Amino acid sequence: MAISQEKKNEIMKKYARHEGDTGSAEVQIAVLTADINKLNDHIKAHKKDYASYRGLMKKIGHRRNLLAYLRNTDVQRYRELVKSLGLRR
Repeated sequence: MAISQEKKNEIMKKYARHEGDTGSAEVQIAVLTADINKLNDHIKAHKKDYASYRGLMKKIGHRRNLLAYLRNTDVQRYRELVKSLGLRR
C-alpha cells in the first residue's frame, strides 16, 4: 500500500536540507503526507478495510507529532513546509 521507492526518492530529493538527507523532519513529513494521501484514496474505495484505516490513523498521528516538533523548533521551516505540502487550509 506504500508509495513506490522512486516516488519516495523524488520526495526526499525535493525536501532534503542537504545532500543525502533522509531523516530530517521535513523529509519525514513529506513522505508521510504522500503515504496518507495514497491511503486516503484506498479507504475511499474500500470503506470496510479497517486494518488500513488503523494504519492511516497511525500515520496521521505520527505526522502530527513531527509537525508539532518542527513548529516548536523552527517556525519558519514549519510554515514553509505546510505551505508547500498544502496542509492546514
